[in-house]
Amino acid sequence: MSAQRTRERILDAAVERIASDGIDAVRIARIAMDARVSTALVHYHFATREALLAEALEHSFVTAGEVSDREGDPATRLRWMVESCLPLPGEQERDWVLWVELWLRAVRHPELRPTAARLYARMHDWFREAIEEGDFGPVDAGAIADRTLALIDGFGVRALLGDPAMPLERAREEVWHALAGDLGLRAGTSSS
Repeated sequence: MSAQRTRERILDAAVERIASDGIDAVRIARIAMDARVSTALVHYHFATREALLAEALEHSFVTAGEVSDREGDPATRLRWMVESCLPLPGEQERDWVLWVELWLRAVRHPELRPTAARLYARMHDWFREAIEEGDFGPVDAGAIADRTLALIDGFGVRALLGDPAMPLERAREEVWHALAGDLGLRAGTSSS
């Protein structure tokens, strides 16, 4: 097995373990067992537990981002992007648990803050570029991307927690309504 494939197996195991147990409960020995490798091999690939955790979080983000952008008009694409960022049941919900774990951990452990900043920068760029490519007129694509991510975070956390006042469908529509308004679209435009 190649060294790259071994790293990926370790990272996949770490992602699953963080999502199920939380960052603070994750142990290198358990990740090694899940990945079917020795703890020595985990330590060979990752200098510290924090380095493994930071890379696992980035790995999850990159893996989630491998789904190509949906084709279609710019509004349809943005609506799909909003949907793909909310905690839908399955892998998206698991990824949200990882985000929440990262937020909590980064507050207490400054060494994880650059990881959080890099991931947010990627998300911001993804939305900003889609807005710019959509040719929605004279808008501040960066500011709209920031507001959209803030709304996704806020409504997404409430949906993840099962807040009866904020089911996923309402979260999706609230974010889209605000984004459509920022872009000068009617809120119902490009329904998916």
